[in-house]
Amino acid sequence: MSNLFDANIYIERRKALAQQVGSGVIILPGNNDSPMNYGDNIYPFRQDSTFRYYFGLDMPNLVGIIDIENGREMIFGDDPSVETIVWIGSQIPLQEKCQSIGIQECLPHNKISSILANITANGRPTHFLPQYRADITIMLSQYFGVEVSKIADNVSETLIKAVVDQRSIKSDLEVTCIESALDICHDMHVAAMKHARPGMYEREVVGITESIPRSRGVQLSFPTIFTINGQTLHNLEYNNKMQAGDIVIHDSGSEDPMGYAGDITRTIPVGGKFDSFQKDIYNIVLDSQMKAIEAIKPGIEFREIYWLASRILVDGLKDLGLMQGDTNEAVAAGAHALFFPCGLGHMIGLDVHDMQGLGENYVGYTEKLKRSEQFGLRSLRLARALEPGFVVTVEPGIYFIPELIDQWQSGKKHLNFINYSNVAKYRSFGGVRIEDVVLVTSDSYRVLGRPIPKSIADVQKICCS
Repeated sequence: MSNLFDANIYIERRKALAQQVGSGVIILPGNNDSPMNYGDNIYPFRQDSTFRYYFGLDMPNLVGIIDIENGREMIFGDDPSVETIVWIGSQIPLQEKCQSIGIQECLPHNKISSILANITANGRPTHFLPQYRADITIMLSQYFGVEVSKIADNVSETLIKAVVDQRSIKSDLEVTCIESALDICHDMHVAAMKHARPGMYEREVVGITESIPRSRGVQLSFPTIFTINGQTLHNLEYNNKMQAGDIVIHDSGSEDPMGYAGDITRTIPVGGKFDSFQKDIYNIVLDSQMKAIEAIKPGIEFREIYWLASRILVDGLKDLGLMQGDTNEAVAAGAHALFFPCGLGHMIGLDVHDMQGLGENYVGYTEKLKRSEQFGLRSLRLARALEPGFVVTVEPGIYFIPELIDQWQSGKKHLNFINYSNVAKYRSFGGVRIEDVVLVTSDSYRVLGRPIPKSIADVQKICCS
C-alpha cells in the first residue's frame, strides 16, 4: 500500500467534502475491471480519479459512501475468494486497506442496497457525480430505482461544485506528484527526439517512448499522439514512414505512482533540422507559448491569456503574409481559428484533463463567465480566473487543415483577415504545437518538471545527438 498518502490527508479531504455538501449521503463509486473480450481478460485497471482522491485505494469493485449527518464513512467491497487468489495471488485484506485511509466500516458489496435504503429512508438527499462508464451508471440506477436513461438527470450539482472546488487547488504534495509524472515525460520526449529518424515508422518511436512509463511501473496518462500529420489535433495513428524534412507532433504523458498526470508536447524535425518554413511557424508558436506562460498569475482569466496567445499567433502569421488587417479585430472575429481551432490548455491533476468528466463548464467556467459559441473559442476548456494552486497546461499551436481551409475559402470567410493564396503554399505543412505544465503560485507562476528542449537550437541539437 505504498501508493497511498498519509491517512490524515484522505480523512481531511472527506471531512471538507462533507462540510461543503452539507447534508445527505454522498456515494462515490470506484471503477470496476473492464473486460477486453471476456471476463478474465481485462484492460489495465484505472481507478476513478474522484474515488482515488477521497479514498486512495487503487483497486477495482469498491464503492465509498459518506453519511454526512451521522458522520459515517463506509467502503463496500469484497476480499477475493481462494479460487480467485489461485489466479491473482495473496491480497492484503480489504479491512486493513480501509483502515490505512481512516475508514473503519468495511462492508460486503452486497450490503450497499439495504444500507442505502436505510440511511435515505427519510427522504435525505443522495449525491452522486456524472458517470462516464455504463456499468457504474447501471449500478446506480439499481441502487436508486431510477431508469438508466435518467441517471444523468439526477446527478448532484452541489457535489460537482464541491469536488471541483477541492480538487482544483493542488497541495504541495500533489504538485510533487505531478512533477514526478513530468520527470517520466521528460525521458519520453528526449527519447523521441533522439530516436526519430528518416525511414522509421512512427510506431517504432512510440514503442520506445511508451516503454519508459511501463518500465517505471506506471501507465500512460492518455494515448500517445505521435504523427507527421500534426494538422489532426488528436491523431492516434502511427503507421506513417517518416522522411527527412517531416515534422512530428509528439504529445504524450505518463502518470506517477499516485495516479497524477503529466502532459507535454514537442514538435520534432525528422532528420534533425527544421527547414525555413518550419522555423518560421515554429518560432511563432514558441513566442506565443512563452509569452502566454509569462502572463500567468492569480486573478487573470485564462481566457485573457488565450486571447494574448492568439494575438501573437496572428501577428506572426501576418509577418508571413498569411493573415492581414487589424490583429485585435481578427481575433475578435475568430479569424485566427483557421490556424488555431482549439483552446490554449486545461487543468491537469489526477486526470490529464482534470475533472473533465464532471463537466468542463463547472471546471473551466463560472456562473457569470459562460462558454462562447464562436468556432475555436468554444473549445477553450479553461476560461476562468486563475487561483494559486491551479496547475494548467499551456499549448498554443498553428495547424494547416486542408478541409477547413477549403471550407472557409469556398465560403469566402474572413477575406479581410486571411490571405488564402499564400495559405495555399502551406496546405501540406501539418502543424506545430508546444506544451508545458504550469503551476499558478501565490503571485506568479512556475513551469513544472525538468526542462525539455524547445528552442530550435536545443531541439535540433538533441535530434542530432
